[in-house]
Amino acid sequence: MDSPQDSFAYWTTVLGTTSAFFGLIQSISWLAGIGALLIAGSIVAIAYGRKQRQRLNLASLRVEDRSIDSLSMANLRRRVNRTLVIQEARNTADIRGEDLTVRWFCTGYCQAERASAIEFSIDSDNVVPFAELECFAYDLRNDPLRKHRIRPVLIGTDGMSKKIAVPFLAPLGPQEPFNIELTCELPRCMKAGLDYYTASVSFAQEHVPRYTVKLTFEEQRPQWVRVYECDPAGTPKLMRDLAPEAEAGERAVYKDTAEDLPAQSARVYFFERDYILHRGAHRREVTHYHAR
Repeated sequence: MDSPQDSFAYWTTVLGTTSAFFGLIQSISWLAGIGALLIAGSIVAIAYGRKQRQRLNLASLRVEDRSIDSLSMANLRRRVNRTLVIQEARNTADIRGEDLTVRWFCTGYCQAERASAIEFSIDSDNVVPFAELECFAYDLRNDPLRKHRIRPVLIGTDGMSKKIAVPFLAPLGPQEPFNIELTCELPRCMKAGLDYYTASVSFAQEHVPRYTVKLTFEEQRPQWVRVYECDPAGTPKLMRDLAPEAEAGERAVYKDTAEDLPAQSARVYFFERDYILHRGAHRREVTHYHAR
């Protein structure tokens, strides 16, 4: 058998079916009852085994033989937003050496009686405490001039995958639109060699009509960039190689666009850089990478 749960389910099904059969043939109600209980137990064991296997798959997500730890953790803690509908999601990732700045721009409307916040997942292999992050947002519908900076609220525990909520300046009612901008700076989270960036959405709708991710590499352009899409079960699928949209020296910009993106999915942007610059208070260090 593949697992203890599978073995238990198999033998309880055999015993349960046998007991129920003889109980019915011989008109022995207690034996038939035991058989029914055993069959019910096997069904529960099968369901439990499938759930545990799914959790194991989510916790061991790999792309190009690289463990994507932050996304694995994000999948285990996935929260589906059932109050908002996303019409457009735009994400930018500015990568400068080992530092990363993430920005989200999301528009949509409320599909519930009331909504007071929108949630995001901020994922990074380097654990920077949420209290130390430069992380802020703007409610552009109520504050188009960006005069009122909003500090997101951490949901649950801190770690490499952070679930945060951005409160609206005013709660939304049914069908009311929203327009949110989020910025989060993640220091010392990018590495030389093979590395990745993830962007995920998790909403209770079939598709996100318009989706865009733009990656900008400052000072150290990558050798290549590939896009993988992961479904809710954590299965990665290679979508395509990205060609640079703009280049200038060591600066390169890559853009990924999609229409009708699955509303519960994540994209992994996998790339390789030969070196990165470490910025200190008084000097800059260069880390080189050599494939072996």
